[in-house]
Amino acid sequence: MATFEGTLDPPAKKIGIVVSRYNETVTVKLLRGALDVFAKAGVSESNIDIAWVPGAFELPPIAAVMAESGNYSAVLVFGAVIRGETTHDQHINRAVSMSIMETGVRTRVPVLFGLLTCDTLEQALQRAGGTMGNKGSECAEAALRMASLIKMLSQIVRN
Repeated sequence: MATFEGTLDPPAKKIGIVVSRYNETVTVKLLRGALDVFAKAGVSESNIDIAWVPGAFELPPIAAVMAESGNYSAVLVFGAVIRGETTHDQHINRAVSMSIMETGVRTRVPVLFGLLTCDTLEQALQRAGGTMGNKGSECAEAALRMASLIKMLSQIVRN
């Protein structure tokens, strides 16, 4: 029986991060959390590319461009959609989540889902470094583990 698990080692290629400017008070905290994890893991700043987009709906196309380029070991997306008086948030959340998942499966590049889908701004802030931790940090750790696991399994499959 073989068991495989990713590590927190710096990846061979760059890390791509796509960040929404909408609800920037939240998304900046997610970004900082991820950058802290990458710094502690030894990922050089020169190996991290950050792309800013207007809103959450614009996250998937840029994540896809990065993942398809072959230049990135992982891509993280950060956004915050907060429920309003209509169902607009549900449509955005569904479209973004499905697109992000499809890109990761299609490209075999981990695309980490750092889109907060909250009822209130307070909930979003709690998930971006408050009492609920930092989803950005969690995504960064998962990105490192997934990038190394995919690399490991790809080498085994080739042999």
